[in-house]
Amino acid sequence: MKKLINDVENVVKEQLEGMALAHPELSVKFDPCYMYRADAPVDGKVAIVSGGGSGHEPMHGGFVGKGMLDGACPGEVFTSPTPDQMYECAKAVNSGAGVLFIVKNYTGDVMNFETAAELVAAEGIKVQNILIDDDVAVKDSLYTAGRRGVGTTVLAEKIVGAAADAGYDLDKCADLCRKVNQYGRSFGVALTSCTVPAAGKPTFELGEGEVEMGIGIHGEPGTHRMAIKPIDEMTEYVAAQIIDDPAYTRTVREWDGSAWADKKLTDTPFASGDKVIAFVNSMGGTPLGELYTVYRKLDEVCKSKGITIVRNLVGPYITSLEMQGFSITLLKADDEILKFWDAPVKTPGLTW
Repeated sequence: MKKLINDVENVVKEQLEGMALAHPELSVKFDPCYMYRADAPVDGKVAIVSGGGSGHEPMHGGFVGKGMLDGACPGEVFTSPTPDQMYECAKAVNSGAGVLFIVKNYTGDVMNFETAAELVAAEGIKVQNILIDDDVAVKDSLYTAGRRGVGTTVLAEKIVGAAADAGYDLDKCADLCRKVNQYGRSFGVALTSCTVPAAGKPTFELGEGEVEMGIGIHGEPGTHRMAIKPIDEMTEYVAAQIIDDPAYTRTVREWDGSAWADKKLTDTPFASGDKVIAFVNSMGGTPLGELYTVYRKLDEVCKSKGITIVRNLVGPYITSLEMQGFSITLLKADDEILKFWDAPVKTPGLTW
């Protein structure tokens, strides 16, 4: 696999340096590494921070800016950032109103963000962790306890970021983020593997006529492989996995201000009459035109189920390096969610 890199050891550092030069409204620190709004901390505003392994661009660094994240902590490619990155980033962007960590449900991310939250709280900074676990394909694996966090992460960062800009306090931001997670469900498909620079070879092998159904954003195995079919058939299958997914109950850990507390959450299924935001995402190598073919069929399937798409996002927003494939996320949308979805945003990866 050919890649536009120099030394493997400097891939993430050089990409971040280039990004900061291209977008002077952002700043980047190294040792430990994090990216943040150049105007941070914003007086009186709850700081929204996320992060994860690199290789999913524009998530997360590309979503730092007005109306989304105050800071992002990038790990090495497909590797969780460390607690000291999150700790230093949180201190840099905290204005005194507190910090909300948005955390994808991968074991390394969860463990390191929990440690960071304890370190931040020990500094007297109000903090909260909200988990994103929206992938309907796989429950419990080598990589997660429960469902993986995928496409709903992007939607949560946009919606909660706008709410923080509008003056929501930390508890209200956390409540909204939790609701967005419970309202969103996703499913992904891979047509090819991707190649991590340090590995130098594909993460997995797929036959010429095969696709992997239900993959994670790091190329983790899905539910099964099948022969590639016309995109209308694959879109129908993916949409059915999301729309027909039953109620999902699990217990998550959230920081209550002094200790970790268990919280039992149940997500209710989609139903006729629901309004949704539809997110059709490229895994990195799938062209935009093909995504619109997916969206065309998705709209038809939703209408047949009595579900109305009221907003959409189509494009490469949570990628897996150069992997060919796509994912679909549907998010039930109420007035609060739509208000903050429609709010202005200006980041390298998303602007309106």
